[in-house]
Amino acid sequence: MGLILLIVLLILLIVGSVVLGVGLYGANELVRRRTPNVRTDPADYGLAYENVEFTARDGTGLRGWFIPANRAPTKGTVIFCHGHAGSMDPDIQYAPWFHQAGYNVLMFDFRGHGRSDGQRVSMGFLERLDLLGAVDYLRGRGIERVGVLGFSMGGVVAMSTAPHCEAIAAVVSDGGFARLERAVAAGARERGFPAFLTPFFGRVVVWLAGLRLGLRLAEADPVRWVDKIAPRALFIIHGGRDPYVSVEEARKLYQRAGEPKELWIVPEAPHRQVDVHCPQEYRQRVLGFFDRWL
Repeated sequence: MGLILLIVLLILLIVGSVVLGVGLYGANELVRRRTPNVRTDPADYGLAYENVEFTARDGTGLRGWFIPANRAPTKGTVIFCHGHAGSMDPDIQYAPWFHQAGYNVLMFDFRGHGRSDGQRVSMGFLERLDLLGAVDYLRGRGIERVGVLGFSMGGVVAMSTAPHCEAIAAVVSDGGFARLERAVAAGARERGFPAFLTPFFGRVVVWLAGLRLGLRLAEADPVRWVDKIAPRALFIIHGGRDPYVSVEEARKLYQRAGEPKELWIVPEAPHRQVDVHCPQEYRQRVLGFFDRWL
């Protein structure tokens, strides 16, 4: 009996060590600084723009582009918030839509990404300070009311920041998760981690990443904040084949949100690919949303 107990304890120790080791690797991958995507700029799309610099609410230096609308008076101003592990560069493809429709666009790299300062990424927690800094910058230009278009992690930042910022009048979240630990668990499952261990793995990675940053990362989970966005408008866009964020998570965010709100699920689309599957409808729906609420 003693030998069996010893073997069980040894197996648990080995499994625990493996999970901890992989968890430390996962936590490092989650928070490490990201290099930019292939660099581009608005001029590649025929757009006039300004290189801009401003600071997050905690003083972190951020850099981006301000793209003025094609006419005055403008319809409004929309801030783009990019996803994790890249930079603002790929999202420039959407800027001509807004420029032509009469919107100003502000794009910037989050801390720890691309051209901006910072050596750590917090998956939405500190990035809220970045978005608030972007709003402060626009206020300095006399712009008091903005919309936010967030992609993946950027959608998370938008949903969890809007309740703290009355200047944000309308939010579009494309592929934003509800809970970080579930997104991490799903990512591990996609990479071949045993399915029965992924929920525990997600909790371990988020906990370790939080320890490394000195933060409780789950406090920024949109599921905690989405009900406080109203009476500002929210539009949730989601791909039915998203391997990182389940349809149930998207529906839960929608159910918790107050009115006005919209939900658009495209069953055949993977993560952040709704615009690829339905390009014209995506453009019409997103611009139409901002036309109504901004």
